[in-house]
Amino acid sequence: MTLSGLNALGRDAFVEAIGWVFEDSPWIAERVWPGRPFVSVEALHQTMAAVMYAATADRQLALLKAHPDLGAKLKMSAASTGEQAGAGLDQLSPETYKQLTELNATYRKKFGFPFLFAVKGSTPAQILESLQSRLSRDRAAEFEEALRQVARIAWLRLESMVTR
Repeated sequence: MTLSGLNALGRDAFVEAIGWVFEDSPWIAERVWPGRPFVSVEALHQTMAAVMYAATADRQLALLKAHPDLGAKLKMSAASTGEQAGAGLDQLSPETYKQLTELNATYRKKFGFPFLFAVKGSTPAQILESLQSRLSRDRAAEFEEALRQVARIAWLRLESMVTR
């Protein structure tokens, strides 16, 4: 879809078109729709990220929790499935899968939300390294990092679907 085409959409069609880029959180697209027309994909993303950052902590937490665990073998959005497959998370050895599953569980128990990482261009080893490293943070720092990762994921999704 082109940016001009996206800008021309009515509210419902706009939300349908990009409401998925922030995982299972179409409320972000709903809130940015009145700001059209966007002069660039970057401006659209910045506006969407600003809505995410301005949301209540409860709404942000719900957004974080909408994401699946990395490497999870359960139902997830087509976008998440493709992103994780692109990073090789669908082809882990049994040992690496077990390690990822255990680290994900430890992370979720400590922080109350899944480990979030924009996986595009990363290897399973890099993802595991980041997961292990981030486990040492406090919750406030990790909450902020998780939001940054969600914004990055959304950028990568927008960039792949909206043409100039």
